[in-house]
Amino acid sequence: MVERPRRRGYATVMNMQITPEFETALQRRIDTKTKPQGALGLIEDLAAQVARLQGRLDPVMESCALILFAADHGIAEEGVSAYPPAVTRQMVLNFAGGGAAANVFARAGGIDLRVVNAGVIGGPFDLPQIEDRPLGEGTASFLNGPAMSAQQLDRALEIGRDLGADGTFQAMAFGEMGIGNTSAASVMAHKLTGMALDTLVGRGTGLEDASLAHKRVVLGTAAARTGELSAREVLQEYGGFEIAMMTGAMLGAADAGRVVLVDGFIASVSALAACALDPGARAAMVFAHRSAESGHGAVLDALDAAPLLSLNMRLGEGSGAALAWPLLRAAVAMLNEMASFESAGVSGPA
Repeated sequence: MVERPRRRGYATVMNMQITPEFETALQRRIDTKTKPQGALGLIEDLAAQVARLQGRLDPVMESCALILFAADHGIAEEGVSAYPPAVTRQMVLNFAGGGAAANVFARAGGIDLRVVNAGVIGGPFDLPQIEDRPLGEGTASFLNGPAMSAQQLDRALEIGRDLGADGTFQAMAFGEMGIGNTSAASVMAHKLTGMALDTLVGRGTGLEDASLAHKRVVLGTAAARTGELSAREVLQEYGGFEIAMMTGAMLGAADAGRVVLVDGFIASVSALAACALDPGARAAMVFAHRSAESGHGAVLDALDAAPLLSLNMRLGEGSGAALAWPLLRAAVAMLNEMASFESAGVSGPA
């Protein structure tokens, strides 16, 4: 089970004590801008979160990277997706060619994009646009046994941590590609939170009613073969290579004091796992959007998350996180550049 984290007021960031004096100065800096108090809503909360994370009243938010993790899933062979497993590899090649939504949104936002092969069927890509870090050619089907070995999980988390901490970015966004990964995420969320599995199982890539019913039966059978599990055990039993690597990347980015822009349903389940492994990581997380995948709202509630956007999207691949990046930059710009009542010579509230 995941302890519900607080949305505001974290006591420590990067092992640094956030003092009451800092909190008072930060709130005054926000409240004395030329606006009614609280008028910018979540933008104010976002600016305060970044200030706490960086431990400064004038935080910096200039650069962001989006890392896409791709891998195949053995559970896809059980007919739980509307698309065949071959689409994973085809979409990675689309990323390499710059033609996917994630590519377009990253270019529009000036985001550095990396694509990591965490375990796609067909072997290495041997392309300069793809970083080959495979842990195997897809996971095993978790219908009758663990998706991966303990050694594969350890390696996934290690690679992810290194990637999340790499570079000099102030924010990191993470996306995924893997046919069958909504199935993995649904069972993971069920095991991590105790919520009913039917609440968490959605149409994924667009299943019709009969196929959705079949997916629920398959995942119910898979979930029933294990009892209560630790977060590590959940990742090993039901995760994907890309989901586990993304979990590690979130931990690495949070440890480095970076904002973690969390995308949709699958990324939010990685966030659940990351918070279960290290509750302190929650302070770095900004939830980009509420997706149309049916289980996402329940996962957001479990994380006490207030997403920035609601665009009826359900694509994955970091698309929502890329769209939220300009809001993150704008929030920090507000804190640093917006005039105060005093500096602008504007009368404050009576």
